[in-house]
Amino acid sequence: MENVREELDRLIQKNRYGYAAISRLLGRNASYIQQFIKRGSPRKLEDEDRRKLASFFGVDEQVFGGPANVVWEGLVEIPVLDVEASAGFGAVATSETAQTRFGFDERWLRSLTSAKSASLSIVRVMGDSMEPTLSDGDEVLVDASDHASRLRDGIYVLRADDALVVKRVALKPGGKQITIASDNPAYPTWSDMSRSEVHVVGRVIWFGRAL
Repeated sequence: MENVREELDRLIQKNRYGYAAISRLLGRNASYIQQFIKRGSPRKLEDEDRRKLASFFGVDEQVFGGPANVVWEGLVEIPVLDVEASAGFGAVATSETAQTRFGFDERWLRSLTSAKSASLSIVRVMGDSMEPTLSDGDEVLVDASDHASRLRDGIYVLRADDALVVKRVALKPGGKQITIASDNPAYPTWSDMSRSEVHVVGRVIWFGRAL
């Protein structure tokens, strides 16, 4: 449980959130998270709080004391979060608690990424701003361990206030500023963004699409 507190504290500090803000996210009193991290009270997170935190930070519930991803007959179960990442101007993530799981062949998954399964989750793309690369309704596999400190050119899920967006990120020379763009030219591009202003949830490393 100490590892849970340490990891939650690390995520809060890395993303520059206050304890009170995360407490409010859970609908708790302002000191709830600080007491959990610093004083060990409560002893463990309630299921609903754990699910909300996992979805907000883009990690598996296992990080916060939830059940481990199951490996069954060579399959690794990855959570499918009940939340959409807008490929548009941004959509409020209003439902981040319910989950189902999708099984990936363990060997295939390891050929795709060396990330621990607890860092992986699947979210649905909403909108057309990433066309033709990603379409409305696509499911994307997101690696939350591949975040701001490892930022490089690629497609990322970003958090802007209460909205999740999926955009293409390009580092500018020097690496201190980035460009956030849509693959669909009908949508705007944000240039000369400071890396410190952007909350990176994780890198998109795979997507699936219904025919």
